[in-house]
Amino acid sequence: MTKAFITGVAGPTLSDAERDFLAAERPWGFILFKRNVEAPAQVTSLIEQLRDAVGRPDAPVLIDQEGGRVQRLSPPHWPVYPAGAVFSRLYDLDPGLGLKAARLSARLIADDLGQLGVTVDCLPLADVPIAGADAVIGDRAYGTEPAKVAAIARAVTEGLEEGGILPVLKHIPGHGRATADTHFRLPVVDTDKNELERTDFAAFRPLRDLPMAMTAHVVFSAFDPAHPATTSATMIERVIRGVIGFQGLLMSDDVSMNALAGSIAERTRAIVAAGCDMVLHCNGKLDEMRDVARETPQLSGLAKARADAALAARRPPKPLDRVKGRAELDALIAQAGTAGA
Repeated sequence: MTKAFITGVAGPTLSDAERDFLAAERPWGFILFKRNVEAPAQVTSLIEQLRDAVGRPDAPVLIDQEGGRVQRLSPPHWPVYPAGAVFSRLYDLDPGLGLKAARLSARLIADDLGQLGVTVDCLPLADVPIAGADAVIGDRAYGTEPAKVAAIARAVTEGLEEGGILPVLKHIPGHGRATADTHFRLPVVDTDKNELERTDFAAFRPLRDLPMAMTAHVVFSAFDPAHPATTSATMIERVIRGVIGFQGLLMSDDVSMNALAGSIAERTRAIVAAGCDMVLHCNGKLDEMRDVARETPQLSGLAKARADAALAARRPPKPLDRVKGRAELDALIAQAGTAGA
């Protein structure tokens, strides 16, 4: 049996204690961070170790490889990719160019990931930032108009899927209004329901068919003043599953972030009780990983059906001329730079 959590590990190789933990608790998937990355052969080896530990050669391996500020794979072994704001500027110049660049960047990222054995990228973002919000989203976003954000996010999704990589839509139902970084504290959004549906939620609705999504550790007081979306049954049932209409696999954002209250065990229980299909734990601390595993149920029922459907959505990569693709992307980025000057 597989448990309904995704876990990180501490370093570039597995320790004996981590291997024993993974073999006993059997998480559904894994997530990589910079601390896990040294060189291509090492990353490939680590991924093989992770999958061997749980006895599942198809166990999903996730990473946050957006471009801009959020790149777990970086030089000298991997290229730099543009931040989402670059696609936004190009879109304003010519929507076709913006979408082409977004799709191409994601396709090249997918090629990097596929060569390593990574199968899932925590991308695209559909967050719609507003003036005065915390900079944690900032230039990661694809713009400030919901329709534009959704269009670029769709192009990113297409690029990933063409490269055989599954997308994770984040941070549902929206992180753009947050006035705090959820790594450190809990943001509260007091915007009324109608405005949220017109803006934040509207960017996610056209993407409701994506196979997976990640929640926002953000309180929306108009719906639930007591709990962030991640631990709010009201937000998950009424907004994420209802207003937005997302029916895919729903994972939490990192359970170890300071935006959430209580012990790791209490947070895990709250995430599961609220209706998240999967608990995400990222920091690689083995004592916390044990707490998450202890409080996480076996993957079953509707959550398992969604997880199975997500993995079944992955397709073999289409052919790519990488040199030509990178040259085209660089030319587009140059145009964006001119437009932003």
